[in-house]
Amino acid sequence: MEAELTALAASGATAFVGLMVTEAWTQARGRVARFLARGEDVDVIDAELEESREELTAARAAADDEAIADVEEEWRIRLRRALRANPEAADELRTLLDELTLGAAGPAVSVTNSISGGTQNGPVFQGQTFSALTFNSGRGADAPEQRPGTA
Repeated sequence: MEAELTALAASGATAFVGLMVTEAWTQARGRVARFLARGEDVDVIDAELEESREELTAARAAADDEAIADVEEEWRIRLRRALRANPEAADELRTLLDELTLGAAGPAVSVTNSISGGTQNGPVFQGQTFSALTFNSGRGADAPEQRPGTA
């Protein structure tokens, strides 16, 4: 049973730390804080989670893998201690992790796009997210030269 709780604590820490650097963390943080509080002040735990998120963000920006591992290790130890003190919390943690990882993944969506109709007069992109696109309208080497006033 000890090995199972240790593995669950490691999974929980990995999931929590992974969520800390996503947009989903805003919604998950309160639930994680309530789970971890267990008789303590939720606001204190929430502040500790926020502090860890700030450390993690700074460590990622500095590409400091050791600091990232330290944040995860800290929460792994805290989760392991919480599960040792209250083994019944394991089911609650499993449920929380299932819900958080499902929520972080988002709903499964299938999209099918097709392009038809012959000549395309511009670039065509298919995908989910695009940003900072630049299109140059310079003439290609084989494009006919146009004189002013002609189409």
